Amino acid sequence: MTTVNLSRIRAVVVMISTLNLDVSVKVKLNWGMRIGELSKATGVSSRALRYYEQQGLLRSERRPNGYREYAPESAEVVAFVQDMFHAGLSSDVIRDILPCAGDEHPRGDCAELLTRVRQIRDELVRQEHRIAERRRRLDAYLAYGYGARQLPAHAGAVR
Repeated sequence: MTTVNLSRIRAVVVMISTLNLDVSVKVKLNWGMRIGELSKATGVSSRALRYYEQQGLLRSERRPNGYREYAPESAEVVAFVQDMFHAGLSSDVIRDILPCAGDEHPRGDCAELLTRVRQIRDELVRQEHRIAERRRRLDAYLAYGYGARQLPAHAGAVR
């Protein structure tokens, strides 16, 4: 006959029943692009992208490794920002109108912002007229020389 030590069996059973599992799972979400990828996708330098972020024109998330990661729609935001800069708007104005241009709920009065943008556009039209007049005067001078001050009515017409 075999003798069994029941106290050891109870200890083993108690140890098994109090076993806690600590499992860590790392999941990498492909949230977006890193700064170099966004730069390549948009043709805008990494330095400019960091400036856009500093000015509040572009958002990124910081990963645990410190890298910036941009949402998939960031390329569209960068294209819009570039268009607005090329149109002569300042980063302050662009920052204000971004919520009205995107899908998110605007934080302010978009009608007021659109009025502001129209005023900027109207000023550009006035500048274009002044430039056209300057060009007309230079064209007349080039065509008629110093006597261009007394031009025939048809001379120096805007082309």
